[in-house]
Formats: sequence, C-alpha cells, structure tokens
Amino acid sequence: MFTKLWNGKKPVIGMVHLKALPGSPRYLGHLEEIYDLALRDAEGLAEGGVDAVQIENQFDTPYHIGSEIGAETVAFLTVAATAIKARFPELPLGINVHLNGAIQAMAIAKAVGADFIRCFNLMNAYISNSGYIGAAAPELLRYRAAIDAKDIMVFGDFQVKHGSHAITADRSLQEKAHDIQTSGADAAILTGRATGIAPDTALICEIKQGLSIPLLIGSGLNAKNAAALWQYADGAIIGSGFKRDGNLSAPVDRELVKAFIKLIR
Repeated sequence: MFTKLWNGKKPVIGMVHLKALPGSPRYLGHLEEIYDLALRDAEGLAEGGVDAVQIENQFDTPYHIGSEIGAETVAFLTVAATAIKARFPELPLGINVHLNGAIQAMAIAKAVGADFIRCFNLMNAYISNSGYIGAAAPELLRYRAAIDAKDIMVFGDFQVKHGSHAITADRSLQEKAHDIQTSGADAAILTGRATGIAPDTALICEIKQGLSIPLLIGSGLNAKNAAALWQYADGAIIGSGFKRDGNLSAPVDRELVKAFIKLIR
C-alpha cells in the first residue's frame, strides 16, 4: 500500500499541529480559530508541495494515555481532519492521537477517509513523560480488522523521542525495529531523542538493512541535513522543520516547505 499510495516516490509528510483542544488544560477557547489555523497550515503544506499531511493534537499537554484519551479529543480531532480532507481531497492524510491513542486514531481515520495513522509505541514498552506506555499493536491490529479498515496503513515508532526506554535496554534498536515489522505495521519510524533532533545517519542505514518495510525519519529532518539523511530513508514526517526557527508553535512557512521540496527533488 505504501508504494502504491505514493507511486514509488519517497513521501514528505507535513505536520498540522492542532492548538490545545477543549478538554485539555491549555485550551483557550476560540474553537473555530483552531480549525482555521489547522486549515491554514494544511494549505501551506499542500501549496509547498508535500506528499501527505498528518494531523495531531500536539498541544494537549500533559497528555492522557491510550484508553484514558477523552471522547472530546476524538470528536474535535475528527472535525479538524474532516475539514482538511474536504479542502484537499487528493492529498493523503494521516492521523496521530497523543499519547499512543492508536485505537482512537484508527477510528478517526476510518471515519474521515484518512490513509494512515502513526503510533508512538506499537510494540514493547517505554516510560513517557505522561507515564507507562505499553504495546498498542495487539489490540490495534485486531481493531483495524474488526472495523474493516485494512486499507488504512499503520506507521509505528520503535524508540520514540521524549521517553525513557531503559525498561527495554537489553534489546537492540534493530530488534525493536524488527518487532514493528513483525507486528504487521506498514512502515517503521526512527526519531532522534527530541523534537527537532534527527537520528544518526549510520543508525538509519544499519536499521534499514534489517527491514523489509519502509523506514521513515520521524524527527529533525530539514534543509541543512537533508543531503546527509534523505538518501537513506524511505520518507519523512516533518513538523518543526517547516516552521520558522524550528518553533513548534509557529505557523507552517510555505516558503520553507517549497525550498525543502525543491532541494530533495
């Protein structure tokens, strides 16, 4: 499905970071403004030339985890995703629900006609800044089958940023990446240790050699390091790299998007 969706091209997936939604501590009101800003960012990404857009509730910190994620989060994310899909129907769409809301993301994706979801922890476990995160894949892949959503791809991280992975420290990154593959995921995602930090080139190459599914760079790719990293990955998810000075709270800068797409193509 991955190759078919993008006709064999390495996809650049641009991020739409929703401002804090109702029900989260930082929500400031003005719901329609949140939707407008999301559409504006999606427009900047689309006009800049990305191959897909992924939407997530980035500013709902501190995050609930998995089954604790409220129905309100799902509802408002669905409305935002529906608006983007309606405005850009030909642009592939992905869903990510913080934190590790894989079931919720799959339900939203099925409802709005999205093409993929991202899950921070498909297999194994880690300690996030919101607490313990267990493996989502056993329930998620069964849920995908149960709601007839097998055409929605699952992209899974295997040592995601912003977390402690000491509880699985006796297993190598290569083993964890292989677990993503054996779980039935459609692509694996490798990040650096934090937002805006890219993974090491040698590590990308080493992990890619052991995978038969695509490997995406999930953080830190930008115009400055693209020459060193892009050739070794099968695509990338870019958020802060498309914002002025890497400021996550800033709007998408379409000129940065255009410059990056021109550089790698």
